Amino acid sequence: MTNIEPHTKTSHTVNAVIFDKLAEHNDPYLITPDHIWTGAAFHELVMMLAEFLHQSGLNKGDRLLAQVEKSPASLALYVATLKAGGIYIPLNTSYTMAELDYFIGDAEPSIIILSTDRAASMAEHYSDKTLFALDADGTGQLMDSARNMLKTPNTVKNTAPMLADDPVTGDDLAAILYTSGTTGRSKGAMLTHRNLVSNAITLTDYWQFTDQDTLLHALPIYHTHGLFVASHVATLSGGRMIFLAKFDPDTICHWLPQATTMMGVPTFYTRLLATPEFDHALTAHIRLFISGSAPLLDETHTAFHERTGHAILERYGMTETSMNTSNPYMGDRRPGSIGFALPGVSVRLSDDAGENGIGMIEVKGDNVFSGYWNKPDQTSESFTDDGYFRTGDLAMISDDGYISIIGRQSDMIISGGLNIYPKEIEDALNDIDGISESAVIGIPDADFGEQVMAVIVADPEHVTAEQVTARLADRLARFKHPKSLIFADALPRNAMGKVEKKRLRQIYGDA
Repeated sequence: MTNIEPHTKTSHTVNAVIFDKLAEHNDPYLITPDHIWTGAAFHELVMMLAEFLHQSGLNKGDRLLAQVEKSPASLALYVATLKAGGIYIPLNTSYTMAELDYFIGDAEPSIIILSTDRAASMAEHYSDKTLFALDADGTGQLMDSARNMLKTPNTVKNTAPMLADDPVTGDDLAAILYTSGTTGRSKGAMLTHRNLVSNAITLTDYWQFTDQDTLLHALPIYHTHGLFVASHVATLSGGRMIFLAKFDPDTICHWLPQATTMMGVPTFYTRLLATPEFDHALTAHIRLFISGSAPLLDETHTAFHERTGHAILERYGMTETSMNTSNPYMGDRRPGSIGFALPGVSVRLSDDAGENGIGMIEVKGDNVFSGYWNKPDQTSESFTDDGYFRTGDLAMISDDGYISIIGRQSDMIISGGLNIYPKEIEDALNDIDGISESAVIGIPDADFGEQVMAVIVADPEHVTAEQVTARLADRLARFKHPKSLIFADALPRNAMGKVEKKRLRQIYGDA
């Protein structure tokens, strides 16, 4: 068992520790293909948005829900929400209207930010909500209204005074990130300022980030990896980010010579390996490649090292905890392992670990979330009596302390770094006329880590794969759609009548 006691708790907030220093930062901070933002310019944008959000009714503890494309403006929106004392709720841009409706109903945000097209179609439905538009190019009603506010006399010039009577502390919520749960419906993980700050400080030190680093940032910012880990570490260290809207191998290869570090999901690295110009010379200036959000295959680790001379550093985290473990910066980065518990994080295996040493990972520390939004029972069930969070991931620890995940207790699928819960897909499939039952599993995929496979009991003469895809189009985000669809006469079941998904994986795992 690895057991490292947490560091002394910090009461600092995300802005005070990480982003406020940008006000005096006149060097490049965000580098995009068409613009370079200095830290000071970005901070000015944050302050403008924070003032506008406050005047629009966002008070301490209010939620702001955003489903917007990645841009410097959307990153500033996150920081501005926290500066105004609000709680930021980012959503995957692939979520459908039906899914968005669930999140809004559950979170009850005071302000909603959407793209112009989506905002226009949702305005009537949410006429009782304050709704603004923000587009991928940084334009939209939100920006126009904020700039017009500055032309009005006696506008607020700093958000600090408006929070002076009720200041934000480390124990206050900074964000709610929705993650899949055992019921098949997403749960909102409540993350405090302390959770985020403690993790940023630890990772900046552990991975040795400094003001000399330029991080190549091609991750989405509706996810822990891109919004918190990447952005916080790069900013806290005083470095820069090459801020790309999305991952594209050719674009990555163009920018790599100007970077020193890169964070990605395994899919990034498999696709780079499939790009001929990606070689040792192109990566010579990089000091660190980091991978997470899904398991990195051993063969990817080996092929990457052979091609570039770099050993990818794999780490392990969750929406509820940010980062828990990491392979060492100095030392053996072992393929198939997630390394050791980070300083300040206590990691152990559950007491019911069998003779083979496999048990559920349980974690405790300042990085661990405060619970699930409006779900006290599920929160209670997720923690042990002595305060450890039950991750649901099964692992074993080697004699020399390296932790390796061998599977998940739940049936969760992780594809391209995104969590997918089978029951939600099964419910959608079972609603289709002609399908009597279905089972959804994850099978290995060299590019995405796992892909979604659906096994359905239906008459293929009356239900086609094309019809299934069409029916799911407005029900589920594209990344949840099955990439493989198998027609079967029946699903294998045990004596208790439960579908044997392990058996399905054995049958179709190599399909």
